[in-house]
Amino acid sequence: MKSNPLSFQSKLNPDDFVLATAEEKESLVVMRESVSFWKDGLRRLVKNKVAMASLIVIVIVMIFSFIVPAFYPYTYETQIRGSENLAPMEYSAEELARKEAGEDVFPHFLGTDKLGRDYAIRIMMGSRISLLVGLIATAIILVIGSVVGSIAAFFGGWIDLVIMRVVDIIYTIPDILLIVLLSFALKDTLEGLATIPGFGWVQVVGTNLISIFIVFALLYWVGMARMVRSQILMLKENEYVTAARALGATSGRIIKKHLLTNCIGTLIVTTTLQIPSSIFTESFLSFLGLGVAVPLPSLGSLASEAINGLNTYPYLLFAPALLISLIILSFNLLGDGLRDAFDPKLKN
Repeated sequence: MKSNPLSFQSKLNPDDFVLATAEEKESLVVMRESVSFWKDGLRRLVKNKVAMASLIVIVIVMIFSFIVPAFYPYTYETQIRGSENLAPMEYSAEELARKEAGEDVFPHFLGTDKLGRDYAIRIMMGSRISLLVGLIATAIILVIGSVVGSIAAFFGGWIDLVIMRVVDIIYTIPDILLIVLLSFALKDTLEGLATIPGFGWVQVVGTNLISIFIVFALLYWVGMARMVRSQILMLKENEYVTAARALGATSGRIIKKHLLTNCIGTLIVTTTLQIPSSIFTESFLSFLGLGVAVPLPSLGSLASEAINGLNTYPYLLFAPALLISLIILSFNLLGDGLRDAFDPKLKN
């Protein structure tokens, strides 16, 4: 039978229709596994060795600050007579006599200060105070900033205009001057409050530290508010917001359930980067004498006390300074890693 030159049947070869092997099928799969936003971000975060190393350092510092003091034989306020200004791993004459008598004496790993207080436990407590202040202040900034920023962006109009002008005005206020003024203005009020049953913690925490929290609540939320506002201005135009409005959802529910939830990744990154800034601010203010009340230490107040004896006892300054640098560097590197992991534009 003569083949038709216009037909494709004569050009087909049965060998061309052999079933593909498993390897050939896998080579054609170009789509990667479908994962959730959080799983994908965590996967890329784990691959970031610098961020993971920073996270490990932060965990170690927190164990050093919150767990080790519970088992440490010394306290941050105990003064050991005859043990003033000991060098690291040095014993006083009385402690040496006790060791010779066969008694176990726990060493002073970082020496002691001029009042005979173990410096290692004071460093632990100082890092605990600095971390707590940084975390609490950042939480205050997150709550106030996210609420104000979301309200300004969602409602817009004159509400947005007024809030943003208030933000611009707050940016011009010198925070250090306000902290000093609040410390003096609130001192008598807070001391009177401390005498009321149930408010004894005011005296323990100190008026200066409470003033720092008040200033964070008054001033430092503006950066967070601007960031949240920019995110929600983009998100509120999406279809799911229109659908929620059509279904009768209130403005508060839309902001809480839809808008803030969808910018949670950016909030986490911004909050992580705000923590070292808050710790540095607290350390700087404690260095100036506007921090925690004596004898409670913070890393800034320990560095301030060590300045006077820098030539004679330099190790008293190096320990808190290095720990402040390590904490701030670790949080910054972790924040950079979180930003790279949860930024959709950087997916690979």
